[in-house]
Amino acid sequence: LAATGGVARASTPASGAVPPAGGGASPFLFSLNKSAPTVFNGGTLRGADKDTFPVLTEDQKGSVFLIHLDVGGIREPHWHPTAWELNYVISGTAKWTILGTHGDKHYHNSEFVAHQGDLVFAPQGFFHYFENGSKTQGLDVLAVFNTSVGEPADDIGIVGALNSLPRDVLAATFGVPESAFQGVPKKIEPIVITKRK
Repeated sequence: LAATGGVARASTPASGAVPPAGGGASPFLFSLNKSAPTVFNGGTLRGADKDTFPVLTEDQKGSVFLIHLDVGGIREPHWHPTAWELNYVISGTAKWTILGTHGDKHYHNSEFVAHQGDLVFAPQGFFHYFENGSKTQGLDVLAVFNTSVGEPADDIGIVGALNSLPRDVLAATFGVPESAFQGVPKKIEPIVITKRK
């Protein structure tokens, strides 16, 4: 998402102040639907964070993103090391997986479907993803975070995580030949949104 530069505090602007990012008439107003989307193969991402909506400074600890997934769209499996995530399904059907910590020496994996009007909470540090659960209509989800950092600056995706490890370590960990990872791209970068082939 494009940065606007500069940081504003949550206070009344001085006379003649520049209108805030997003075209609002107040520093407390952001036109999320009118903001430029980041386009991916599989969907789009629009967001308000400290760079695009300066009232959301670091001390406010908040950001919000509108995620649209096309049919077949997938939000890359990932986790947020410094934030929790609260998701509201605006329209469509979302298939979710959340993998939690294992203080009792067991993994806790939750798979479920969320529908229009549902809220889904992903705790800080929990591995999670969602995908469009419909074969005929798009999915729109509003994601709220307790961090002012923009997406995907506060997440670690599965592609980057796997590709940061040597192939022989991955092979030993998964108990498969090293050749099993030959077809996996080697870039260490966020995918964010992708689509089933």
